[in-house]
Amino acid sequence: MNLDHSDFIARHTHVKPDVELGKLRIRRIIISLCVLVAYILGCIAIAIIFDIDKTIMLLASVAFVLTAVMAFLFQKFIHTYTGREKERALIRQVFEGSRGARLITDASDYAVFTNQRFDGLFLQNTTPLSAIDTLAALFSDNEEALVHFKNLAEQAGRGLHDSIELKSIKDGREQWFTVAAQPVAGWAGYVHWRVDEVTHQREIDRSLLEEREKLIDFTDNSPVGFFSVDENGRFVFVNATLARWLGEDIEKITKNGYIHSYIVSPPLNKSPYDISEKGGTRQVVETLMKGAGGKTFLASLNQTVVFEDEGRVRTRGVVHDLTSEREMRQALQASEDRFEKFFEEAPLGIALVDGAGEVLDCNLALANMLGSTKDDIETKNFKNFIADEKKDAVLAALDTIRKGKVFLGAIEVNLKDKRNVPAQMHARKITNSDNIVLHFIDLTEQKRLEMQFAQSQKMQAIGQLAGGVAHDFNNLLTAIIGFCDLLFLRHKPGDPSFADIMQIKQNSNRAANLVRQLLAFSRQQTLRPQVQDVTDILTEVSHLLRRLIGANIDLDLNHGLDLGLVKVDAGQMEQVLINLAVNARDAMEQGGKLSITTRKFINDKSIKCCDDEMPPGAWVEINVTDTGCGISNENMSRILEPFFTTKDVGQGTGLGLATVYGIIRQTGGYLQINSTVGIGTSFVIYIPRLSDADAVLEIDTKKPEEEQVGDLTGTARILLVEDEDAVRTFSTRALTNKGYQVLGAENGEAALALIETEDIKTIDLMITDVMMPGMDGPTMAKKVRAMNPNLKIIFISGYTEDRLKDHMGANIYFLPKPFTLKQLAEKVKEALGN
Repeated sequence: MNLDHSDFIARHTHVKPDVELGKLRIRRIIISLCVLVAYILGCIAIAIIFDIDKTIMLLASVAFVLTAVMAFLFQKFIHTYTGREKERALIRQVFEGSRGARLITDASDYAVFTNQRFDGLFLQNTTPLSAIDTLAALFSDNEEALVHFKNLAEQAGRGLHDSIELKSIKDGREQWFTVAAQPVAGWAGYVHWRVDEVTHQREIDRSLLEEREKLIDFTDNSPVGFFSVDENGRFVFVNATLARWLGEDIEKITKNGYIHSYIVSPPLNKSPYDISEKGGTRQVVETLMKGAGGKTFLASLNQTVVFEDEGRVRTRGVVHDLTSEREMRQALQASEDRFEKFFEEAPLGIALVDGAGEVLDCNLALANMLGSTKDDIETKNFKNFIADEKKDAVLAALDTIRKGKVFLGAIEVNLKDKRNVPAQMHARKITNSDNIVLHFIDLTEQKRLEMQFAQSQKMQAIGQLAGGVAHDFNNLLTAIIGFCDLLFLRHKPGDPSFADIMQIKQNSNRAANLVRQLLAFSRQQTLRPQVQDVTDILTEVSHLLRRLIGANIDLDLNHGLDLGLVKVDAGQMEQVLINLAVNARDAMEQGGKLSITTRKFINDKSIKCCDDEMPPGAWVEINVTDTGCGISNENMSRILEPFFTTKDVGQGTGLGLATVYGIIRQTGGYLQINSTVGIGTSFVIYIPRLSDADAVLEIDTKKPEEEQVGDLTGTARILLVEDEDAVRTFSTRALTNKGYQVLGAENGEAALALIETEDIKTIDLMITDVMMPGMDGPTMAKKVRAMNPNLKIIFISGYTEDRLKDHMGANIYFLPKPFTLKQLAEKVKEALGN
């Protein structure tokens, strides 16, 4: 609805003061009267000249004048009406083209003109309202809106322009409007109201304010400090971060703070705003700054100097606290050092290869495995370091890994060196890269241990075989030697058969020595260790050694002082020395020198002796050295293998050194072999040395030598259990000849069955073999002891006594095979006499 007021519209565009308008009207009236008077006078003059009736002329003049006046008035009306319409259209165009809602009110506060924007905002209802009430209706949620508009109207009435910004809520949407009121010049009481919606602008302002606050927050809480100083070096701006580092309040710094006051060593003889000795528009320096609590911190200052008019200076500066950066650099360096240490000192070889197989990097362990240097390995293709027999498989595996397949297993490869180095290779592809990391575990020691384990298993099998052969052979020798002793009871010296029987016994004894070698090799021989002085053993065997080595070999014995005592089987130690002397003799076919030296030896750390680890301790060392041909490295690795010999066929059994090693280890000692081809060989024996206290205890507890038993006869009842018929027959006859009552059984089950028919308490002694088919001797003895706990038992066996250590006890004795009739009778007499 557009309200119209014709006078206002007609005069709106040319509004003038009342005085000016009056003067204009008077001038127009005077001019019109002058024209009218001149016209009448002219008519009168014409009438006089042409003698025309004056009355008619006067009437005609009056009529003409009236006509002219009417024409003039009509023309003026048409002109005025057309001008007003144009002005009205122009004003409406201007008002309608305005972005805001427009309203013009008269002195009575009623609207005389509105534009369409105003109508759309305020005049939806049909209730006639005053202009101020109409404006207030838009802000119905604001009780003070009406008061504000009345104040604006009063201000406009006093000729003042004013505005106010108010909020309106419509359909739940918040809108903001600026309402302005200004007086209309020349129209008392008329007010021009303008209502503009500023919601969008307000949102923009709010967004800008938020962005500004964010920018301020970002600047203040930035991880770097910002500052600006003037020509006097005084701070005109600092952010919160720098103020916190300096330990001061921002206001205090910008009021009384100077840049040089916070630098430990400010530049001398420079401008107050300079931070560098060089000065200039761009200044970068690392310096110590004074921080909170009097502490200093290393900082990097980057400043740009801007020179303004009238000598003013403003700088733009950034401060970086290098403390954390330095700590990070130190931590990174430490991490790199640790990685470098782990990489270089890793016990396994590591290499980094690219997609083409070129070695980019490797560690020292891999270089050592390849017998080369890192520089010689890097930049070369990895396939050059793989032995030909494994190369295709390794390259195929690496190609598979490059294609993205995860390779979890390991590949055994042979790395090229002066010798092929067996290694286990693990490969992993680096994520998002064609590079592959290779890890190599040297298998040389593992392969050696596997060979040793295989050799150990073979040795164990051979030892078991040797022990089994020795056991069975001892049974045969026991029977042969025993029956020879029985024959000697009937065939005395001088008898034609005596020499034959003696030959059989001597050969049996030689066979018994061979069996002892087998048992020594398998560490199953029966030792009789006693406290001995190594010097006495060497002195005793030296005469035999001189005869064995021959005249072209010198024997040099050097006895150490204060060696101490050892606990060994003297006979077995003599066998060890004899075997070593014979080997030395065979190594010095053209003659030479055999030196045997003893000394006291103490080690604080473990020592590698052959394949054994000798623990720390006190030892007696026996060094047997020859000047022979030496032992090659190839033979050295097999020197202790049984049946291994470098001699011609028929020249040796290959059991000599294996037997030596077995005896020494069973004694608790260790053997070390050092040899140089063409110079000679040293066999170093280490025997545990007894402490003085242990030596005294061993000597005190040692039983005195039993005197020669003259009477070996007896009447006791003896249960003899032996699975070997010949041994059981010989033993039965031998004991029966001595007056004993012997009950024989061929195995453990037969012995238990026999006991059931006999009164166990009537049996004084049980002699049983250890190894028998079915039930063995110890098991059978345990069941018999359950029936008669005090029964005396003698175990006989071709194996070592160590196998019975869990079964030995009170009234239990041991007799090794082979044994003679006398040894059997003495052992029975010893058992029954105790």
